[in-house]
Amino acid sequence: MKKLLTRLTVLAKDKKAWLALVAGLILTFGYAPFEIWPIVFISLAAIIFCINPNNTGKAHAKSAAKYGFIFGLGWFGAGISWVHVSIATFGGMPLIASLSLMALLCSYLALFPALAFWATTRFASGPKSFGALLIACFAISEYLRGTVLTGFPWLSFGYTQTDGPLRLLAPYIGEFGLTLTCVAIGFALYRLTQKDFKTPALTASAIALIFTGANTTGSIHYTDKNMSVLLVQGNIQQHLRFEPSEFWTTMSKYQDMTRPHWDADLIVWPEAAVPEIEMLADSYLANLDSAASFNKTALVTGIVDYQRDTKNIFNTLIVVGNKERGDEHGHYRYLDKNRYQKHQLLPIGEFVPFQEFLRPIAPLFDLPMSSFTRGDKVQNNLRANGYNLLPAICYEIVFADLVRGNYKSDSDLLFTVSNDAWFGDSIGPLQHMQIARMRALELQRPLVRVTNNGVSAVYDPISHAQQTMPQFEATILKANIKLIKGDSVYSQYGNMFVWGFVFLMGVVGFGVKLKNKINI
Repeated sequence: MKKLLTRLTVLAKDKKAWLALVAGLILTFGYAPFEIWPIVFISLAAIIFCINPNNTGKAHAKSAAKYGFIFGLGWFGAGISWVHVSIATFGGMPLIASLSLMALLCSYLALFPALAFWATTRFASGPKSFGALLIACFAISEYLRGTVLTGFPWLSFGYTQTDGPLRLLAPYIGEFGLTLTCVAIGFALYRLTQKDFKTPALTASAIALIFTGANTTGSIHYTDKNMSVLLVQGNIQQHLRFEPSEFWTTMSKYQDMTRPHWDADLIVWPEAAVPEIEMLADSYLANLDSAASFNKTALVTGIVDYQRDTKNIFNTLIVVGNKERGDEHGHYRYLDKNRYQKHQLLPIGEFVPFQEFLRPIAPLFDLPMSSFTRGDKVQNNLRANGYNLLPAICYEIVFADLVRGNYKSDSDLLFTVSNDAWFGDSIGPLQHMQIARMRALELQRPLVRVTNNGVSAVYDPISHAQQTMPQFEATILKANIKLIKGDSVYSQYGNMFVWGFVFLMGVVGFGVKLKNKINI
């Protein structure tokens, strides 16, 4: 105990440790709702200063990992503080337990930047190789953060650029490429403070070259087609959403809010807007199917599908009404192929690892609807009234490769539903919307996002125009959307070119180190 107190005292007196923590904390202001996009460069320059690229090698790697871990604690401790709302409010856990869980989660996530800085410092040989290896190591650590234990790629650096000038590069290098661009700019800014003007000049030239190439390869343009979309936001209280006595009240509410607006080309309801199990809501869905078809439209809604024969439970999107324009009858049938089943499930919320052990511990591990089955990774677009909808349910929109994997050249809309009522009046839902807009920028398709209580919105990735519904209100939004044609570079090749660049940076970094050894 005495030894631990001594270490904590030393750490408290370490000015660089405090700077690393502050550098992580201020990153929160780079994301929604603050969107101060340049702050990520300052934050990265500050943590690189703490690491000190002049001190490299095995002897200094441990110190770099320490500062990287502290930086990560600030980054995620402030950035995903909204997770505590769901744990404390709906998880039924004592305050000390919920805070402990948050500390554990943030500590786990902080391991990834710690790994990136440890590896960079361990294998670099001075500032010349540090920058190249930093990009390569951050690429690997961020990839691992997005895949290990199902992944949690929230708050990647690239999302800070959703409203900055670098967003113009999203259709070419994606959010992953923007993250590495932020790392490169942060390192260049640090080198500028060291009176090294060559590195910032090379970085600026490389970014300018990418912008020039992007401007000469653009093939994205508006078509001559418009469509009208009606978004219906029910604002159902979270504790009532899966209460059987409230099912009909909720279903009637969505129906009543929609009834005056059947003239839209497409009507969209949120995730699990129909709370009844699909096969038990057959008469309700049949009536909805007929009403939509009679009004020459289609309606997409979230619903839970429990299949008795297999005992599988799917978080599902279904289409009722017209499948093609001009259809005389609705097409909906139970288990019809025109549906989407969620693939990327949310740990604890939609499935519980080690459930035999965890479920008895606390209500957090035994939430309603926490036993879902995973749908296929690659699925067809939804077909609704002649339009192709690229679907993603809630948490899935964070996984760029998953969304891109279901993209088709004839996809008309990027369509995502969610229920962010779990996170109350926090910054979580606003960050979620920012992430969804980045997917629209990457794929260059209009975004339609409808949720239970906000943020529900329509976003145009070309004009950057957004129409947003107020949060925490039961309301509707009718929007006219310009359809877009053409495939972005990212939609066709994903991160292939970015990984090629990462490989090149690794070669350069180790090449400089090898050259230095030979010279010695």
